[in-house]
Amino acid sequence: MYTTIIINFHGGIISPGNLFDILVAASKARIQFVRFGLRQQLFFDTTSYNLALCTDELDRIGIAYEVDTEHYPNIISSYPAEEIFIRNTWLTGGVYKDVLDAINFKPSLKVNICDSDQSFTPLLTGNINWIASADAEHYWHLIIRFPKTNITFEWTELCYTNHIARITRDIESIIQENADRFIDNPEASGEELFQLLNRENLILKPAAKKVSLSSFNMPYYEGLNRYNNKYWLGIYRRDEQFSTAFLRKLCQLCLLTKVGQICCTPWKTIIIKGIDENHKGLWMALLEEFQLNMRHAANELNFQVEDNCIEGLQLKNRLVKHLSIDDTRTAGICFGIKTRRKSEIFSSILIRKRYLINFMGLRLFAVYDILCAKDFNPNERTGEVFSSGNPGIILPEQLRRAVIKFYKYRSNSIKLDQQQQVPAPEEKLKKETVFFYQCRSCLTVYDERMGDEENKIIAGTSFTALPDSYCCPLCESNKSAFVRISQSELQLI
Repeated sequence: MYTTIIINFHGGIISPGNLFDILVAASKARIQFVRFGLRQQLFFDTTSYNLALCTDELDRIGIAYEVDTEHYPNIISSYPAEEIFIRNTWLTGGVYKDVLDAINFKPSLKVNICDSDQSFTPLLTGNINWIASADAEHYWHLIIRFPKTNITFEWTELCYTNHIARITRDIESIIQENADRFIDNPEASGEELFQLLNRENLILKPAAKKVSLSSFNMPYYEGLNRYNNKYWLGIYRRDEQFSTAFLRKLCQLCLLTKVGQICCTPWKTIIIKGIDENHKGLWMALLEEFQLNMRHAANELNFQVEDNCIEGLQLKNRLVKHLSIDDTRTAGICFGIKTRRKSEIFSSILIRKRYLINFMGLRLFAVYDILCAKDFNPNERTGEVFSSGNPGIILPEQLRRAVIKFYKYRSNSIKLDQQQQVPAPEEKLKKETVFFYQCRSCLTVYDERMGDEENKIIAGTSFTALPDSYCCPLCESNKSAFVRISQSELQLI
């Protein structure tokens, strides 16, 4: 009886005016709550008999949407993190918007547009992944992940910003026209794909090195926080549900305070940037009016669950509860929960549900596998199975052990880095052994380098060159009373 409407916000950027109009259309179908998705899009459910009330209004105001399908997955970007989590980069908000505006068609493949120096937005969950070069301003790395495969290929050339849209369209066309070669084919070849690309009039340059995938470092993305001379507000909902009444008032406040955009994130949250100091009180009043809780535990914020997955949310809440009871540290870890075979989840540690019996629609005896990404980097593919076939009752403890393994891995990595950074110890210079002559009677020392001024022996006179009549200047013992002794024995180093 229920159907899902999906609306894309390219790059996760939403105009408050457009969102307000969408929410008005949703309210006509008596929709009280909406959700944001992993690819920075908007979802809301309505009954079949109310569907036309909403879609007719969306058609009237010119908002593109899909119903129960996702033929045109949203273009995602790291723009929501720009300026607040990502600094000292040439990839500014203006560049993001230029690229997104140039893609004036609806890709049927997943497209990601991201800064390399961040882990807030996944770099490689798309089929066409553009990653800003850290070394060449306005140039981009391109990594292809062939549809319905785990095969990735990094192009050996960098592309200039102005040509991203054209190459995206051309690559999508090549893949679709050669589906047997590039879709669901474990033998898909990146070299073959790029041989078919028309490079005429493109500004390209050889990539000096492969893209460096940032290690995962999750920023705390909730609450009202200061940056530069402004504030940003991040709003997280434990159940992923945002009240339409709250969002309508939020849009109105944006328009009132001249905040021109709202960002939705891959963590199913929203971020409002550019809040003035003198408007801070208005935003706090809005949060208080709708009793929105802030400052959830970081181990809860670091979970990713599939879209429209109540089962995954319930499992997440159970695991978070156990992690909290044990007071388990989880900083630096991204957890994913996967209950569907083909879903794409961003995670360092993945909890995957499966059934021991799964035959002709009959599914019995649910168990869980825990998998770790390569180097625990969520941008990498799954590296190993930590444990498999876990019944639900022991899953929290197994997850805790996987967390311990992560910290052991990180500790070993830090020690290895330190060892590599410490220069090899320089070979100690071999010092000549220095000898003295010491009187056995009074322990007076004769130093050949100094001589003996009292007995008128000049500096540099060896002990053997002293006359037989030489005697100790202190106790007047004969020359024969002196014995040869090293500097180390005298402890005069």
